[in-house]
Amino acid sequence: MTTADQFFARAEALLARLERLVPETSPPPLEDGVAWRWRRHNGVGRLKAIRHFNAVSMDDLQHIDFQRDELDRNTRQFLAGLPANNALLWGPRGTGKSSLVKALFNRYVDAGLRVVEVDRNDLVDLPEIVELLAGRPGHYIVFCDDLSFDEHDSTYRALKTVLDGSISATPGNMLIYATSNRRHLVPERLSDNQDARWVEGEVHQSEAVEEKISLSERFGLWLSFHPYNQDRYLDIVTHWLGAFGIDPAQDPECERAALQWALLHGSRSGRSAFQFAKDWAGRRAVEGAARP
Repeated sequence: MTTADQFFARAEALLARLERLVPETSPPPLEDGVAWRWRRHNGVGRLKAIRHFNAVSMDDLQHIDFQRDELDRNTRQFLAGLPANNALLWGPRGTGKSSLVKALFNRYVDAGLRVVEVDRNDLVDLPEIVELLAGRPGHYIVFCDDLSFDEHDSTYRALKTVLDGSISATPGNMLIYATSNRRHLVPERLSDNQDARWVEGEVHQSEAVEEKISLSERFGLWLSFHPYNQDRYLDIVTHWLGAFGIDPAQDPECERAALQWALLHGSRSGRSAFQFAKDWAGRRAVEGAARP
């Protein structure tokens, strides 16, 4: 052994002794708050407190009664310390998936519900976030909004492990609520079915398809959201116009304008209805101020 090898061997032995002398540190304290967003800076991740919240309430959610009641029930079970499921909310854009999670947070924040937002690109840090939340007081919803994965994206494996794939149990004070435009979170192609097998009268999907489906199946609660028809879209428009102090029955141009708005935006969704109501209320206020 050379002198250099002896030096590095002794240095490693010294470092090993020092590591045993250093006491284990507890997770860093969270910033004061009731909701946080995971952020990584210079290679170090931390939970940054959110100071301003979306004020949407459960009463603002129109025509998703079943989905609202099911997720509300699951959340109440969670807060009561009873068994509850991770939830996947899937369906077209603008149909109230994210708003439902935010409305539940607003309803139960005083009961101890806490929310941690995690972007899809940060899912590789999910095990670290789980360790950070384990054992802390409160009940935490890890919220992954607009979740989807590319065909060759491997970051979903961290989510898969935390949901139901690790030898270590997920803490009882944490659930994952995710929203997605895709039922199985990953692209599904016709070619995926070409490798399906017919065995004793049963269709067995290829391993690629099974891998895709296995991720969404780890969510115990699936809630599907659907596009609104014209009548339901106009109901939502009426609700939001009322919130802005406008009675559409007193404005004969309102319904036609709302339908044109949906046509131009290519969507009769709750989001589109809310955006129209804001535009219409602001437009009418400006026109009223301009009158002599």
